[in-house]
Amino acid sequence: MSDKTMSADEAVSRLESGMTVGIGGWGSRRKPMALVRALLRSPVTDLTVVSYGGPDVGMLAAAGRIRRLVAPFATLDSIPLEPHYRAARERGAFALTEVDEAMFLWGLRAAAHRLPFLPVRAGLGSDVMRVNPGLRTVTSPYEDGETFVAMPALRLDAALVHVNRADRRGNGQYLGPDPYFDDLFCEAADAAYVSCERIVDTAELTKAGPPQSLLIKRHTVTGVVEAPQGAHFTSCAPDYGRDEAFQRRYATTPWPEFAARFLAGDEQAYRAAAGEAT
Repeated sequence: MSDKTMSADEAVSRLESGMTVGIGGWGSRRKPMALVRALLRSPVTDLTVVSYGGPDVGMLAAAGRIRRLVAPFATLDSIPLEPHYRAARERGAFALTEVDEAMFLWGLRAAAHRLPFLPVRAGLGSDVMRVNPGLRTVTSPYEDGETFVAMPALRLDAALVHVNRADRRGNGQYLGPDPYFDDLFCEAADAAYVSCERIVDTAELTKAGPPQSLLIKRHTVTGVVEAPQGAHFTSCAPDYGRDEAFQRRYATTPWPEFAARFLAGDEQAYRAAAGEAT
């Protein structure tokens, strides 16, 4: 079996401007922030970002890296609306495809199964069809004759996700209470890069949790990055919770000032600056 380990910068070096990139996690929970910070250090831009949005979206939007965002929301959880996302959106910095949470999920499922779309009830009777005039409906061919939204597949050029543990082959394990949809992001992508708190031997994965916690399978993974505190300042339960003090600093600091202080150097410099700040 191949050793898929690499650094965050090496993973990001495989991305190109103009790609469609999916980012796992949910809001301000288990976001692959070390990979996002590496992406911000790179020249990659003009991205279509697909995400249950949190500070990943806020940072990339503030830095002008997003051409289009596909998302049901952008939140910091304890801060309802991601402020840097909001500021970028209000100045028209990128296009937005806003869909219902369940529609987003079904789009990932369709891509993971290599289907062009999947039918879903979510979105019917709402403004989602008005704000997305390209969406279509389909009618069941059976006796019920029910009408559904035909949610198109959210195919990804690359996916970035973060988990608690992984082995060198690309098997990824979550140990928290919610898997989110990181496995679907990986399955929906042509290439998937998984960061983790710690790389362990394969046998150790089954000691830390049940087989069901081995959410991400090696055949869907291109690269594995060991990144302790790699989700900071978002949470990565049970390893650590959200750094609320640092999140408040992020939310209330003008982007140029925040970027200059915390994102000017490498990951080691970020950790040092973040530690000093809190």
